[in-house]
Amino acid sequence: MSAAPTKPTVTEREARQVAEEARQQDWRKPSFAKELFLGRFRLDLIHPHPMPTDEATQRGEEFLAKLRDFIETKVDGALIEREARIPDEVIDGLKELGAFGMKIDTKYGGLGLTQVYYNKALTLAGSASPAIGVLLSAHQSIGVPQPLKLFGTPEQKERFLPRCARTDISAFLLTEPDVGSDPARLATSAVPDGDDYVLDGVKLWTTNGVVADLLVVMARVPRSEGHKGGITAFVVESNSPGITVENRNAFMGLRGIENGVTRFHQVRVPAANRVGPEGAGLKIALTTLNTGRLSLPASCVAAGKWCLKIAREWSAAREQWGKPLAQHEAVGAKISFIAATTFALEAVTDLASQMADEDRNDIRIEGALAKLYASEMAWLMADELIQIRGGRGFETADSLRARGERGVPAEQVLRDLRINRIFEGSTEIMHLLIAREAVDAHLSVAGDLIDPDKSLQDKAKAGANAGVFYAKWLPKLVAGQGQLPYTYGEFKRGVDLSPHLRYVERTSRKLARSTFYGMSRWQGRMETKQGFLGRVVDIGAELFAMSAACVRAEHLRARGEHGREAYQLADAFCRQSRLRVEELFGRLWSNTDDLDRKVVKGVMAGTYEWLESGIVDPSDDGGVWIADATPGPSERENVHRPIR
Repeated sequence: MSAAPTKPTVTEREARQVAEEARQQDWRKPSFAKELFLGRFRLDLIHPHPMPTDEATQRGEEFLAKLRDFIETKVDGALIEREARIPDEVIDGLKELGAFGMKIDTKYGGLGLTQVYYNKALTLAGSASPAIGVLLSAHQSIGVPQPLKLFGTPEQKERFLPRCARTDISAFLLTEPDVGSDPARLATSAVPDGDDYVLDGVKLWTTNGVVADLLVVMARVPRSEGHKGGITAFVVESNSPGITVENRNAFMGLRGIENGVTRFHQVRVPAANRVGPEGAGLKIALTTLNTGRLSLPASCVAAGKWCLKIAREWSAAREQWGKPLAQHEAVGAKISFIAATTFALEAVTDLASQMADEDRNDIRIEGALAKLYASEMAWLMADELIQIRGGRGFETADSLRARGERGVPAEQVLRDLRINRIFEGSTEIMHLLIAREAVDAHLSVAGDLIDPDKSLQDKAKAGANAGVFYAKWLPKLVAGQGQLPYTYGEFKRGVDLSPHLRYVERTSRKLARSTFYGMSRWQGRMETKQGFLGRVVDIGAELFAMSAACVRAEHLRARGEHGREAYQLADAFCRQSRLRVEELFGRLWSNTDDLDRKVVKGVMAGTYEWLESGIVDPSDDGGVWIADATPGPSERENVHRPIR
């Protein structure tokens, strides 16, 4: 058996190449969001709103009723927060209920819920305790069930899925102490040895890893005779010899999650446990996340609904200057923002989830936009609730309770939500990921023009192809249905939403033109303009949310479910969103990006170090920034705690 390889050293270009090769390259199905970024408003792809089948609805509603009863009678969210642990009996109860098998097919012992009802269940469970939502989603959205559903062999499904449905908890292990969103530097190795692979390495932030029975592990297989090599996915039994959970991590929020550090030392994994071929690990991870990311917006919807409830009740009870708090315009604007945004987030989540269930559209961009937008907007809603609550918003629920007031955990919700802007792709990484997909059509025809490694012949060919593409595409960005006064008239029902949809159509063309201008201006340097790309993506996210809100309002009206009120909320949201969009467009070309880069250079060169004087640093003196992850046997106690 050969020795484990050392940590890879890669250039920026090599790192980008690894990420690019892991991308799903083709577009075999239509994508509403992809078309939106290209200036084509395909309302027909999302309207009429897709619907689950009657059978799926009945199964989902029956489970939600059982879950609600369990959550209301067996779960104490305050206890989980105080003790920073979900009680074993709660986890056992969730297993008995079938909650760990919500997304697993019934033939493997699961409940076979749709993505829509899976997310509704996460919203319900997460409202009682976000830690429970994370436990269930990490197990099913990115843990063993989802990768096996998409890429597992029949034998692997038969072997592992029944366990995941009822008894076993799973975790997903990708991140390492020195490797986050840059997987090209992944150091955990899987060296072939006969019919096995031998794993060595350290994994960080292993959500569910402390209590998991099964692990999905991403490790690098060295290239050798008969082995393609590359980052590869494995299902690993957590009680295998050589696995040590070295630490249970603690965080500012989500205090009940079982997140740790896991070390692998000479861990033997049968080749039969490899998921997909060698080198397909990143593609498996990214494909899994296409729908896996939708679990995070579900938790954000839960937070928005709760923020609205507390804001309404508190603002009616609290009086200032002779009238209820809600009647003061400054506070009322915050309540309106929370209500309208909650409506939009639920619209985005349900629409993207139903599209995932239908499997008629490619939702890789929609899922990413939902995660990005929900995580950012939920954080803002929670922050506004803190402001509405004033000093009580900053006070803990236990402290409020101790002095005789209602224990409202507003500050906990703010802490719990903060990680969502980092989980499963930080906001900054999501901006780049979505931007790459959004400009895919451009790069497919003109990419060679801006690639420094391409020959003059390749560039000439690309130039010819680009000329043909842009000659057809650019004229279509000049005019469209958004300029016709009566377009989308079916969305005029007392409140008129049709102007908002016309705005989306016009603005999508404007966004496409702006993207083209940026590519023309910066060419090969476009990928370094992260501020510009982030604003392009944020505009697209707002347009997607506006579209989803209008479609949901009409959907609810047609079903006789609060249609009038839904139209009012959609109208309010779209008006608020349009203001944000106009600000983002202004910042595309008028910003401080260049100046910021100069200041950063100065900061890193020590030019402004004098500005740091006059303080003391409470951080540990002499502690390392990144823990040593050198492969080898563990020297720490194993804190693995399987729940049986």
